[in-house]
Amino acid sequence: MVTIRLSRGGAKKKPFYHIDVKDSRTSRDGRYIERLGFFNPGATGGEQRLAIDMDRITYWTSVGAQTSDRVSSLIKQAKAESDQQAA
Repeated sequence: MVTIRLSRGGAKKKPFYHIDVKDSRTSRDGRYIERLGFFNPGATGGEQRLAIDMDRITYWTSVGAQTSDRVSSLIKQAKAESDQQAA
């Protein structure tokens, strides 16, 4: 099964996550099929906290990819932010 989940990067005590499409059997930070965005929980100032390619998320979910719980909540946040900017 293909999943959309986070892989960790960054330094110790300064996490940075990539949103990746992976085979469910690969390790957390292992090989990925496609990288769809990033999540930076420690963003300060003018740094961007969240960036997701929504078109590719829609494509992968349409062909059967499952999202992790955390990625699902990040997608909802991204949609809410884009709706606020559009209004």
